[in-house]
Amino acid sequence: MKPNKILDITIPEQSKSDILEKIIKYIKLSNNFCHIVSINPENIVIAHENHMFKKVIETAQIKIIDGVGIVLAGRLLNIRLERFSGVDLMEKLIDLASNMRLRVLLIGGKPNLALNLADCYSKKFPKAKFVGLTGIKDIKNPSIEEEKNIFSIVTVNKPHLVFVAFGSPDQELWIERHKKKFKNSVIMGVGGGFDYHSGKIKRAPHFLRNLGLEWFYRLVNQPWRFKRQLRLIKFVKLLIVQKWIKN
Repeated sequence: MKPNKILDITIPEQSKSDILEKIIKYIKLSNNFCHIVSINPENIVIAHENHMFKKVIETAQIKIIDGVGIVLAGRLLNIRLERFSGVDLMEKLIDLASNMRLRVLLIGGKPNLALNLADCYSKKFPKAKFVGLTGIKDIKNPSIEEEKNIFSIVTVNKPHLVFVAFGSPDQELWIERHKKKFKNSVIMGVGGGFDYHSGKIKRAPHFLRNLGLEWFYRLVNQPWRFKRQLRLIKFVKLLIVQKWIKN
């Protein structure tokens, strides 16, 4: 049986519980690197334009469907998909860290955001250990000293879970370049996840999320995202080609 693909990206059919069980297995196994990547229309279009990013997504150990556009595309292509947003998965993993007494490292975001979020988590979940650092000011031009500092903290803390907030595709490419440094970790790029979990940016109400309109809520509250949403048009065009022209 051929694997399910959307625009040449392999898309696994898996439930939320399947994903969480798989993550737990990686945490319990030593010397096992696990990269979690988010699949959404924007990232698929970037992968279509960036060969290295496409390779990172294709070889990632776990993929989550973080976009209603992918769920709808799956229906069009007869692929049953369940959405599991990165913000929701991060919340589940923080709870998991508390239950399993894990070590967690938060990297990136706005200045001091990761540090402050780690402090909040430490108070709320005292059974786990949280460390936060901004890490790199300009992810497109990281300095040797910035990365050296990050990896020294990784060596000392030996985190089970690592969340990286540099934005896509930079965070995924950075993780790929340095995956040997995180060989004992489950690592995930979370984009603006720290902003949501810290309360600096509010998520859409549940009824909008259930309707698949969280993207619209974000666009209304963050109009600068308009240029990014233009990739949705390209995604639809490419999807039409896959559905009715290539087939």
